[in-house]
Amino acid sequence: MVGKAPPYKKRANQLLIVIAVAVRGLLGCNHFRGAAVNYSSLLLEDGPGLLYVGAREAIYKLDTSNISDTSISLSLEWAASAEQKRQCLSKGKNNQTECYNHVRFLDRYNDTHLYTCGTHAFRPRCAYIDVARFTFVRFEEGKEKCPYDPTKGYTGFIIDGEMYSASQYEFRNIPDIRRNFPFPNLRMDDSPTRWLLESDFVGSALLRESINSSIGDDDKLYFFFTERNTEPTAYSSQTKVARVARVCKGDIGGQRSLQRKWMSFLKARLVCAIPDYELYFNVLRSVFVVEGSSVHDSVLYGVFGLENVKMSAVCQYSFRDVQTAFDGPYMELQDTKWREYTGEVPKPRPGSCITDQHRALLINSSRDLPDNVLNFALRHALMSRQIQPVGGRPVLLQRSADYTKIAVKQVVDMDGRVYDMLFIGTDEGWLHRAVKIGDHVHIIEELQLFEEKQPINNMVISQKQNSIYVSAASGVVQVPLSSCERYTSCYDCVFARDPFCGWDGRACAEIVTFKHRLIIMSYILPGFVMHRTRAVMAGDDVLLQCEIRSNLATPHWTLNGQELEGYGVDFGYRTGTDGLLIIGAQNQQSGHYRCYTVENGVWVPVRSYMVRVQPVPPPASHLSGSPTALPESFFTTTTAPTPSPSSIPVEQLLSPPPALLPSRPEFQTYRHMEAMYISLVAVLGGLCLVLTVVLLYVSFCARNSPNARKYSQQALSITTATERKRSSHFELKTISSHCNGRAEGRSRVMSRDGEFLQIVSADIQTTPSKEPPPAPPLPMPPPLPASEYANGLSATLPSVLRKMNGNSYVLLRQTDTEMTSPLYHSFTEELNKILEKRKHTQLDIQPDESSV
Repeated sequence: MVGKAPPYKKRANQLLIVIAVAVRGLLGCNHFRGAAVNYSSLLLEDGPGLLYVGAREAIYKLDTSNISDTSISLSLEWAASAEQKRQCLSKGKNNQTECYNHVRFLDRYNDTHLYTCGTHAFRPRCAYIDVARFTFVRFEEGKEKCPYDPTKGYTGFIIDGEMYSASQYEFRNIPDIRRNFPFPNLRMDDSPTRWLLESDFVGSALLRESINSSIGDDDKLYFFFTERNTEPTAYSSQTKVARVARVCKGDIGGQRSLQRKWMSFLKARLVCAIPDYELYFNVLRSVFVVEGSSVHDSVLYGVFGLENVKMSAVCQYSFRDVQTAFDGPYMELQDTKWREYTGEVPKPRPGSCITDQHRALLINSSRDLPDNVLNFALRHALMSRQIQPVGGRPVLLQRSADYTKIAVKQVVDMDGRVYDMLFIGTDEGWLHRAVKIGDHVHIIEELQLFEEKQPINNMVISQKQNSIYVSAASGVVQVPLSSCERYTSCYDCVFARDPFCGWDGRACAEIVTFKHRLIIMSYILPGFVMHRTRAVMAGDDVLLQCEIRSNLATPHWTLNGQELEGYGVDFGYRTGTDGLLIIGAQNQQSGHYRCYTVENGVWVPVRSYMVRVQPVPPPASHLSGSPTALPESFFTTTTAPTPSPSSIPVEQLLSPPPALLPSRPEFQTYRHMEAMYISLVAVLGGLCLVLTVVLLYVSFCARNSPNARKYSQQALSITTATERKRSSHFELKTISSHCNGRAEGRSRVMSRDGEFLQIVSADIQTTPSKEPPPAPPLPMPPPLPASEYANGLSATLPSVLRKMNGNSYVLLRQTDTEMTSPLYHSFTEELNKILEKRKHTQLDIQPDESSV
């Protein structure tokens, strides 16, 4: 990755997807699909290169180098007995989903064995697996370690020979956080205060705070979940709230109070919201902890959603803020309402882990704590202070799908900077690769991993294999962490902002293969720039298109070598992601325009235009039988080559080029046209005078003629036919978009909601008529090309919308002022306003043509 992170503040409401890859376009992926379904549990052992997969009634052992290689893969069947399935059916459970053995837990027990648990047709069982022989060696009861229902949220792990799990256990679905072994087992208190309320767990983590601790602190376990909301909030209509809970690893319960119960349990609320837009994401779906050099440097990424709306957000939290919340004031239940506790707090502080301060008071374990401390902890497990995300709002918002899983890997680029790479799974089987640059997330690509739409269940990252393993209902996919070969040019490779990739002078490759630092700036410019000429009548509008390939770059325009700094209606210009709109063109706006894409100080030319603003000509006479022909030189098209990259110094790329294409001379034939127009108007005026006298004479004679009535009827008939000829009504009819917006033989314009407005003739009377047919219409100019209307107004979707594939993303770090920046104002709204007040309709007699 080369160069500093580009600015984001002007990229509001910008789509972030760069590459969308369907299943058939995946590169370097391996697939595994056994006889089972519902692959939900993944255990990666990177050292020996093994991946253990827990599915429905089966466990698989795969080679991480290639999970598709079935020659070395092993399977272990673990199905519920027929009798157990019959008992499950007798309890009213679903024979298609619930009355099976779904493997929910799979972890390393010791050097020789694995430990696993499954629902076992609503009667949980656990087992030990001999790793060398890959066989079961012992089974035991699992109702205290595994949920009965395969759909209930669950998390668990084995640390230092101790198993911790959190879920809704037993038929009553009572949520609990438990230490299952060794003795003494611990669990939550089930007193009327209820520490947990219908909690749905999504993840857990251990942070070893005892390492190099100056106060002799204890390690802490964190559990993340969503539960029923009972506390007053500004959005009390929402019934759920996201939480993080904490317990101390050395907690062994109290001596008299809280025997075999957690004495260190505390919980606090995780906030992921955009208050300005009243968006409060209250359902936590997945978490991932990135450990730093110390606990306070560790960060948490969380995927949130809404209860009844298909929408997702990613928020980042600092564990320093988490610790601050647990050190803050408590909440207390008073008269069935939660209020902040303002009374005296006993010492040592309830809910804290044993430290050197406790040991100085001869409190060496939780069993030595006084009863008043334990009783206070029993009634005050909820903290008052809420945990806000870093920056106060989400780093990413997804508006059309639900995120289900997230995994994060830190990557160091060639300059030694560290970036967080985010891998986010969706409910439809897509994987989004994203990089966090500064305080923002940039989506690099989205990958369709499965043909059928299905939620992604689990993900693990292999440092050794440089791969991520993704599981869903139908199988497991091994995906490389990077696909640098997708970028075919240096421009795409560098500006994609993929920290895994860099340009080595010949191709885009992974930076781990680089032998030395490379200078790549001289490879950026393309060889040719498309050049066009635009002619526009004064007062009309013209759109100069300029598609930017990098979603992190910004467009810059120059006029006759000078950068256009002011944008807006007052300046006569409007810029957007697809080009520059000249509003009400005036003579001073004629000249040579050039569009550059600018990123990290590098200016790359993209398009070039020569714009001619012509005075409005006098109206042409309708008696000549055809419109006045314009000279062929009125419209011209050229292609201007850009100097080769090797001939342009790097310094010139880092600043706006001072010299651009020279202006073309004004049209020499225009003066002759002006004289021709004056002569033609004089001649036509004389003809009109003569014709008027003749018509008056004929009318006088017709009134005195016996056949006046007949002539009147004929005149009326001719007038009616003429009016019918003139009245060519049209109406706008909405049709669905199809075939990427292309419809044969139909004119159309684009509406704001993504549909097409088809221009069709209104109903015209088709009954037979005895009147003679009207005169043939006047010859019309040749039709415009289907892809572009006059003045360069595009008939297709903007380029950024064409890339979205049904998904759209928006950055939310901007202020309201930034989000309404004129540089990225909606072109649809602006064009609608301008087209309503246009006074002229310009048609190009000879549409532009271009080549590269």
